[in-house]
Amino acid sequence: MSVANTLDTAKARDNDPTHDHCRALGTVLDRIADKWTIMAVGVLSNGPLRFNAMVRQIGGVSQRMLTLTLRNLEKDGLVTRTVYPTIPPRVDYELTPLGRTLIEPLGVLSAWAQEHLREMESSRIAYAQREDAKSVR
Repeated sequence: MSVANTLDTAKARDNDPTHDHCRALGTVLDRIADKWTIMAVGVLSNGPLRFNAMVRQIGGVSQRMLTLTLRNLEKDGLVTRTVYPTIPPRVDYELTPLGRTLIEPLGVLSAWAQEHLREMESSRIAYAQREDAKSVR
């Protein structure tokens, strides 16, 4: 395929409303399917929390990663950040009404993951054993 044909194909794809829809949907799924987003929504599903309480409850998340996650959730309208003029300043994070709509579907996803965790771990072990056996041949 020539360079001109490749460019024409790319232009046609970029002008395709289906492609635009898929790209937009991909950005939404990237946000809500992120591990730290799921964890943040989970801990905030019980009500507003301060940053350090979130770090403790989530476990394993760095302060930087939680900061970036919360900033992106705020940008997307899923979380609100309220700063109280105290010394030191108090900052609470809370799910917005839109953010609260994620609780049920993410809860279902979490339940599915817990239910099938052992099966998937067994499959990974079996796969690794098959791959090891192939490399020995």
